[in-house]
Amino acid sequence: MAVDYKSAGVDIEAGNRAVALMKDAVSKTYTPHVLAGLGSFGGQFSSNAFAGMTEAVLVASTDGVGTKTKLAVAAQRYGGLGADIVNHCINDILVQGASPLFFLDYIAMGQLEPDKVAAVVTGAAQACQKLGVALLGGETAEMPGVYLTGELDLVGTIVGVVERSEIINGHSLQAGDVLVGLPSSGLHTNGYSLARKVLDQEPAIPMDLPLERLGGKSLFDVLLEPHREYVLAYRALKTAGLEIRGMAHITGGGLIENLPRVFPQGLGASVKLGSWPVPEIFNMLVERGQIDTVEAHRAFNMGIGYVFMLPAAQLEWALEVLGEVGEMAYVIGEMLEGSGVSLQ
Repeated sequence: MAVDYKSAGVDIEAGNRAVALMKDAVSKTYTPHVLAGLGSFGGQFSSNAFAGMTEAVLVASTDGVGTKTKLAVAAQRYGGLGADIVNHCINDILVQGASPLFFLDYIAMGQLEPDKVAAVVTGAAQACQKLGVALLGGETAEMPGVYLTGELDLVGTIVGVVERSEIINGHSLQAGDVLVGLPSSGLHTNGYSLARKVLDQEPAIPMDLPLERLGGKSLFDVLLEPHREYVLAYRALKTAGLEIRGMAHITGGGLIENLPRVFPQGLGASVKLGSWPVPEIFNMLVERGQIDTVEAHRAFNMGIGYVFMLPAAQLEWALEVLGEVGEMAYVIGEMLEGSGVSLQ
């Protein structure tokens, strides 16, 4: 019996349709530094983008949105996933003070559905365009037998640049420095395996019905809220001349695991519980799953998506600057002699 690629489960024409649907959104992210983009074997980006720097350091990161994709599939809402992966990756390199240059995405499905792929990539393109980042290319893979029909996986790679003398690495942190936290927009892209396990318990809660406890939003609404970025807040502090001694993106591992990633030897931090408003979705998950306080702050961000570490003498100045760009910032703790993070 004669066979072809389509009979083996791979539809090349579906891939071409997906590219056609996303092409316009992607092209809107191109800057003058993009020499070759969508459709090329490899994207090309001119080094003129950072030609005026004394010693430019490229910073790169790759990450995924994890099992948040399962909720997106269940809700049939895909556009927010694109913003999720772009903003997550951008925040990761922002921790070192890097400005994002270009982004690439990877989407894999068991059976390619062009409209869904285009929705994801269009969401990514819009997030890139907001911050002047080029969506330089990517890959859409159809892998029957590897992924279940209807499911998808989403991964992104970001490349940014920072002047070597301006890299932020936490080495200048001192005891007494303050931790200033900025709110998350929800779970972001972490903790979904635990959240799904908690919500799968009986009695069942309808995922698509408005809940008074969630301000009239449904669980799908709250759980699929896109991961936010913190680039504009960082730029405001830097432009104002504040001394940012360290930063942490609160992803998998929560405050407990992510803050120490930038601590120098001999320093730890105390985080004061109750110093910021915890969004109701986290309270709901903690209560329903009877999750221990430490475990909750390790699995979830608990409402804090990003932390700046600053000299205490600059605290009021920092809060004023952040307020001017619309950020509601919270003083959530301080640096101490020791190690790790303690919850107080």
